[in-house]
Amino acid sequence: MAPTPFERISTRARFALAQGARVGWYGTQSVLSARMVSRMEREIPEEARRRARTERPVPSRAELLEDVQRLLRRDMRNVEAGLYPMPRDGYGGIAGAVKRARLYFDDLPEVVRRRHAHSHHELAGDAAPRPDYYLQNFHFQTDGWMSDHSARIYDTQVETLFLGAAAAMRRQALVPIAEELARRDQRGLSFVDVACGTGAFLRTVNRAFPRLATLGVELSEAYAAHARETVGRRPRTGVSVADAAALPLATGSTDFATVIYLFHELPPEVRADVARELARVIAPGGLAVMVDSLQFGDRPDFDGLLDLFPQMFHEPYYRNYLIADIEAPFAAAGFAVERRETAFLSKVTTFRRRPDGA
Repeated sequence: MAPTPFERISTRARFALAQGARVGWYGTQSVLSARMVSRMEREIPEEARRRARTERPVPSRAELLEDVQRLLRRDMRNVEAGLYPMPRDGYGGIAGAVKRARLYFDDLPEVVRRRHAHSHHELAGDAAPRPDYYLQNFHFQTDGWMSDHSARIYDTQVETLFLGAAAAMRRQALVPIAEELARRDQRGLSFVDVACGTGAFLRTVNRAFPRLATLGVELSEAYAAHARETVGRRPRTGVSVADAAALPLATGSTDFATVIYLFHELPPEVRADVARELARVIAPGGLAVMVDSLQFGDRPDFDGLLDLFPQMFHEPYYRNYLIADIEAPFAAAGFAVERRETAFLSKVTTFRRRPDGA
């Protein structure tokens, strides 16, 4: 039954209040972060400062916030269309947000120190074997991906960077899955979130599609432990520690897979390995949905931001990603592109596993 006008107004008001507060909270953290960094950098000798420069166009903060609002209007339309439920924060309310903000700001001086020292091999955490490319302080992040501390501040770091819009960008991956499930029975299908991180998106999938069997795969023991805590106890869900290029799944055993903010952090040859592995585990006709950074030319008015990003954060494979044919590994592995669209600073690409596998 279609919602009444009052119900529609109520839904929009709740959405606007929650998402407006979210953008305001993380937007304020972004401003405070910039001020703190500026003060800290004044204490660094001029010759030791690493300055980021670009000749490409850089949007103003007002233009970025305007684009965030466009994304949230799309997000609201998806909720109204029944593609997924009203978003929930899920981070422990105000007390949890304050606690995470404190951890984030306490850690910020170390990030600034590593940035200007260009120090990106200060790792801590478990000693299990990992690929060499993985053993770095991506983003100049404390402990890289290897500690509980890193896992507990990661979502705040990302939301602050994206002005509170990171979760909304991720949610756009739900759309093609929801459209596919509209004509299929969830109970006989399965989903895997590859490189699931802290489990935030896996929790969103579980809320949106409660009868779907789901799995998160994450290479970091610390992040996988955090993901299990995030998703909680739920039938037919789990989190496994494994490499994205060697998934713990049988051939053709899953129907949907997402890879979110992974490919820009992979060397080119590993991107091809991961695409082939996705093709192995996804059943013919199944979907792989990739959400990742924009590339040069996707939004020419944002190209300057993309140019600045690897100068400000340790992203060793990002410059290659910006100019790479990111769809080519999927095509070679047996996928066909079904949809491409941008979502603020991200783009969403939907691939379908070709029935013939060729």
